[in-house]
Amino acid sequence: MNRLLAAALTAATGAALALAAAFGVLALVNATPDQPNTPLVTYETPGQGG
Repeated sequence: MNRLLAAALTAATGAALALAAAFGVLALVNATPDQPNTPLVTYETPGQGG
């Protein structure tokens, strides 16, 4: 019975750590500011401009 209890506690601890890590990653992703979507290179369309 001791081995079964140890295995259940180990599985529960692993699941709790995985859940905590997932929430930590989500918190880090949500904490980073959004980057502006500005293109580095722009091309002129023929027939426009000038």
